[in-house]
Amino acid sequence: MTEPCLFPAYTIITMGESTLLGQIRLSKRKKAPFSEQVRYVTQFGAADPRASAPQFDPVAEAKLLLRATRWATLATLIPDKGQPFATLVNVATAPDGRPILLLSELAAHRRHLAADPRLSLLFYVPGQGDPLAHPRLTILGRAKRVDDSETRGALRARFLARHPKSELYADFPDFSFFLVGIENVHLNGGFARAASLGAEDIGTELDGAEEIVALETAAIAHIEADHPGVPGLLAQAFGAPAALDRSPAAGPWRAVGLDPEGVDLGNDESLVRVSFPHRVATAAELRQVLVDLAAEARRALHR
Repeated sequence: MTEPCLFPAYTIITMGESTLLGQIRLSKRKKAPFSEQVRYVTQFGAADPRASAPQFDPVAEAKLLLRATRWATLATLIPDKGQPFATLVNVATAPDGRPILLLSELAAHRRHLAADPRLSLLFYVPGQGDPLAHPRLTILGRAKRVDDSETRGALRARFLARHPKSELYADFPDFSFFLVGIENVHLNGGFARAASLGAEDIGTELDGAEEIVALETAAIAHIEADHPGVPGLLAQAFGAPAALDRSPAAGPWRAVGLDPEGVDLGNDESLVRVSFPHRVATAAELRQVLVDLAAEARRALHR
């Protein structure tokens, strides 16, 4: 018998204020008790009946885009002119959800941030049909270069897990890692689906979950060594169809990130976010939730 895999396959949403049209404001949103939470799937395959849920939950949609997007449009301000300057960058996330950037001081946008750390990031995954019909996430914040060696090492590991080819230049002397402090968030989920959110809405609380953060590297190494087929299995069962439409050159699926709210699966082309049914804070809780949900992932594929 195959040993249970180590991933969950649910997305849990806490519903806040809601409206059918127009914008909603969810900053300072109070989370409901677990028993009052609404389960809504945003990243499941079409075979899973929960994938057809019609609700729009802006917090879940924003978190999904933040965690499951490999690149973003970066806008900075040109010194003295104040004109916006947009470019494309690879992006990863820290355990608490803050974006991680790897930038060269030879790039114009890096020099702009040295003069003014304010920036905007647009997260968007193209899809079929009208581009404006697909969700996109705008983050306003400030970039801070990370000089502490321990913190840099942790961010480096998470970034290179998503972008392994960046290892070729990540340690060049002109490259540095930046952590983006989120100040404001705007989600456009398509026609009549928009929300203004706060950093606290899309961030992941780490207080009390230090054990999870500390064991991330070991947990991912265990999956790679003892369960190498599990990431692909879960991506196939629970990934959005667009994420699975890839070329053979994309390589195998692997675990690329772990935090108290979920696991990120990736290959060289796509990311899939698989969220936990509830926040986990200890290794025991993590193991239990993964084992409990692994069986459902296999049932979805009739294996």
